[in-house]
Amino acid sequence: MSAVLRVNDLRLQRGTRPILTGAAVEVARGELVALMGPSGSGKTTLLRAVAGLEPFHGGAIDVDGVTLTAGPPDRRMLTALRRKVGMVFQFHCLFEHLTAIQNICLAPIHAHHVNTTDAAHRARELLGAFGVSHRADALPRQLSGGEAQRVAIARALAVDPPLLLMDEPTASLDPIRRTELGTLLRGLLAQGRTLVIATHDEDFAVDFSTRIVRMQDGVVVSAAAP
Repeated sequence: MSAVLRVNDLRLQRGTRPILTGAAVEVARGELVALMGPSGSGKTTLLRAVAGLEPFHGGAIDVDGVTLTAGPPDRRMLTALRRKVGMVFQFHCLFEHLTAIQNICLAPIHAHHVNTTDAAHRARELLGAFGVSHRADALPRQLSGGEAQRVAIARALAVDPPLLLMDEPTASLDPIRRTELGTLLRGLLAQGRTLVIATHDEDFAVDFSTRIVRMQDGVVVSAAAP
């Protein structure tokens, strides 16, 4: 299978503190990779760099043909990257003043110039696929944690990117919602998506990932099937 994500010798520091010290990983199309390691190992920073949210100081990242190199990416590169990767943050980060459907439509309309009708149609399709179509007009504060997460996933997939990143997706879920999330993610794999999740949840990684990649001190130290 072809690689959707290639990270090569990625180095990033904040001030004088090294965060990533040569991280390298390759993720094939259709994989669900669980990125694991102790707090401070660089998992979330790696995801943020792949999503173009944090400039890095050395190495390179390729996401389905879009290549990022050291330094701040330019606007054209970021626009191309946004079509290739979506990210779901640990605390969802939905805009509190917008309804669920408005959150999902935001990027397609304003960043990718999709017309309002088409963006709303795509948003309703995603809400329906994730079982929250009845919450389309709810504000984030009116959503349960599980509903907010599903809306956040729908938002990340609104422009149909091949790669989805998730940071600690099970952190606030009870066992039932955790299993529901795993089933949902397996459904995304069946559609040809590629997923990378940063997690401390060993059981979830074993149950639902296709490969576990472990990090320590800013580098990948192992990668194996669960």
